[in-house]
Amino acid sequence: MLGGLLAADPGYRGPRVPCGRDHEAGFVSYRDKAIDTVLGPVTVTRAWYHCAACGHGFAPRDAELGVEGTSLSPGLTAMNDKAAAAVPFAQAAGLLEDLAGVRLAARRAGRAAEASGAAQAAAVRERSALIAGRKLVPLPPSPVPDKLYGVIDGTGVPMTSKETAGRDGKGDDGRARTREVKLAVFFTQDKLDENGYPVRDRASSSYIATFEPAATFGDLVKAEGIRRGADHVRQLTIIGDGAAWIWNIATAKFPEATQIVDLYHAREHLHSLTRSLEFMLLDRKDQWLAARLADLDYGDIDGIEAAVRQYPLEGIKKDEVERELGYFLNNAPRMRYHWFRSRGLFVGSGVVEAGCKAVIGQRLKLAGMHWTTAGADAIIALRCREASSQWEAICSTQHTQTRTA
Repeated sequence: MLGGLLAADPGYRGPRVPCGRDHEAGFVSYRDKAIDTVLGPVTVTRAWYHCAACGHGFAPRDAELGVEGTSLSPGLTAMNDKAAAAVPFAQAAGLLEDLAGVRLAARRAGRAAEASGAAQAAAVRERSALIAGRKLVPLPPSPVPDKLYGVIDGTGVPMTSKETAGRDGKGDDGRARTREVKLAVFFTQDKLDENGYPVRDRASSSYIATFEPAATFGDLVKAEGIRRGADHVRQLTIIGDGAAWIWNIATAKFPEATQIVDLYHAREHLHSLTRSLEFMLLDRKDQWLAARLADLDYGDIDGIEAAVRQYPLEGIKKDEVERELGYFLNNAPRMRYHWFRSRGLFVGSGVVEAGCKAVIGQRLKLAGMHWTTAGADAIIALRCREASSQWEAICSTQHTQTRTA
C-alpha cells in the first residue's frame, strides 16, 4: 500500500528544473530507488534530472519525501536516532529488528545516526548564530518564569589515539586519552517546597554541549539563555564548580546574572583543606572541619581563612593549603550560601552533574569505547535533543520564534 501511494507521483516536474546552483537541469529518465521505511523496504520510481553545468544529478521527489542523500525514510530515521542515541549501534540495530521488524546493519545504523546528529549540531549552531546576531528573535516564554538557571560543567569522553595526538593528559605518561565536552543545562524554578527548598520546574530542562573551545561554547550558552528567556526573567543564576572558564562565560555573556559555586564542590575543597592540615589538627580534625563547614554554609570565607592562618606552614604543605584556600578566596562572592538560600535559590549543580553522567557518560563512556570527535559530537547532539524533548514539546520552535524584518 505504501509503495502504491508513493508511486502515484513519479516526480516529473517538467523538462527542466532549477538545479539549486543558478542553473537548470534537464530530465533524463525514470530511475528506481529502494527506501527502508518503518513498514519495510519500498521501491520508488522517480524522475531523474541532470545539470550539465554542475555535473550532478538529482531527483526532486527525493527532497519532497525527505530521503535526499539517504535511503532511510524520515520515520525510520527518527526511530534509528532514538535507538542509536540510547545504546551502542549494534544494540540499536537489534532493537529496531526486535521491536519494529526492520533490519539494518549496525554500521548503517551508526552512519545514519551520526549524520542526523551532525545535522542537529549544525542546526543548533546556526540558530545560535542567528540569535546572537539578532536575526532570529525568540519570543519570551509564556508565562515568564520567576527564575532561570544555567548550570555549566565539563566531562571527558574517551577518544581514539588520533584524536588526542599531541594533547597533554593527566595520566602517568602525560598523554591525553579523553577530550572535554562542555555541557550546559538551563531550567526554571517558580516554587519552594514545604521546607523552603527550591523545586525545579517539571519538564523545563534544555541541554547544549560541544567539544568546541570555551569561547565558542559561550556563544551557544548565550543564545540558549536568550531562547529560554534570560532577558525577561526576574532572577538569572549561573552555577558552576569553580572553573575559571565557566565564570569567564558567565561574566561575558550574562553580566547581570548571580554567580554561585556549587556547594558540594566547595565542601569537597574544604575536606581537602582539612586533610592538608590534619597533621596539626590531630584529634581535633573532625571538630575543626565541622566548624569550617558551618562557616561555609553561612558564606563566612573570612572565618575559614582566619582559622587556616592560625597554623604556620612551610614548604609543600604551605603550597597545598594556599592552593585550596585560594579556591575559597577567589570565589568568595559566589559562596554566600546563607544569603542565596534566603532568596530561595539553588546552590548546587546536581542537574548538570547528572547530565554529565546520564546524557554523556551512559552512552559515550562505556567500557572499550573510543570515539572520533565528529562521531561523539553527533551522538551527544542527539542525546541533548532527546534530554530536552519535554521542554521542546512545550516550547515549539514554530510558535516561539520570529525572524526580524
